[in-house]
Amino acid sequence: AERGGFGGAPKFPPSMTIEFLLRHHARTGAEDAELAAQYFGVTEEGTFEHGASVLQLPQQEGVFDAARIVSVRQRLLAARDGRPAPGRDDKVVAAWNGLAIAALAETGAYFERPDLVEAAVAAADLLVRLHLDEQVRLTRTSKDGRPGANAGVLEDYADVAEGFLALASVTGEGVWLDFAGFLLDHVLTRFRDESGSLYDTAADAEQLIRRPQDPTDNATPSGWSAAAGALLTYAAHTGSEPHRTAAEHALGVVKALGPRVPRFIGWGLAAAEALLDGPREVAVVGPALADPAARGLHRTALLGTAPGAVVALGTEGSDEFPLLADRPLVGGAAAAYVCRNFTCDAPTTDPERLRAALSD
Repeated sequence: AERGGFGGAPKFPPSMTIEFLLRHHARTGAEDAELAAQYFGVTEEGTFEHGASVLQLPQQEGVFDAARIVSVRQRLLAARDGRPAPGRDDKVVAAWNGLAIAALAETGAYFERPDLVEAAVAAADLLVRLHLDEQVRLTRTSKDGRPGANAGVLEDYADVAEGFLALASVTGEGVWLDFAGFLLDHVLTRFRDESGSLYDTAADAEQLIRRPQDPTDNATPSGWSAAAGALLTYAAHTGSEPHRTAAEHALGVVKALGPRVPRFIGWGLAAAEALLDGPREVAVVGPALADPAARGLHRTALLGTAPGAVVALGTEGSDEFPLLADRPLVGGAAAAYVCRNFTCDAPTTDPERLRAALSD
């Protein structure tokens, strides 16, 4: 609902606008309109542009008459349903899903919401089934369960790899690390030139007058920055020198852009901070994945504030993650190892000591 129209349209108090909608769908008085304006936060000044108000739920529901609110909402919904609905964009974009997978997995771990982790796994499974071919090349989009015709670009490979790496750290399932490695191998061989610069399109993609490359971040990270971060994370997990070297070369652009336009290289700055810190690598080893002590150390590691720290969870002798190799239990109990470049401090069984070791 809005206070006034655009251009030369007459302006009305918010309650009058709502009252018109309510009267259109049922006989009612101005009192319900005023109630709706208060409930949804519609003001004379507006909370958006041109005096319009974005409807928002109240902080305290209990101060309103629940039955009247239900009636008001039903009538306003009926009024809205009479208008043309906006178009719905329901295609699946690989890059955006990669970012969502990382967010869902990490948020699920932070807030102990297994349903969010399950949603991340489901989205990752969909990408594997629909967006990857036999050579683990990405298709950029799919719709209604069918892959599209457009090949993945750098941001797709980088963001999906980022999502898989986050999922590997949260679930302790090394298969996601493997998939991330396959995608990043394509970054190394198809999206990079001899100087280490990254391009938005693959070397074997459609030939353009000028092959595009843009390292600047915006609402989402650029493919360049996202690839640098994913390469660095994968190197920290595996000890792979080619991936680390590629990340270092890619992050050279941060030195040029950071001092001049930091708002447009935010993801790159975060990756550079991780590189300067190591990043720190955490191996959490337990007698079983469900062991309470192991899970406590795992959660502490995931909540650590060290820039770009990577976390591997597994059982003693597991080959799921390279970080777990030669990391035994301590006195038969779960233990955490904090390392840089696979060189580790003495293990700890104490979550508080681990937290201190992963603080900024």
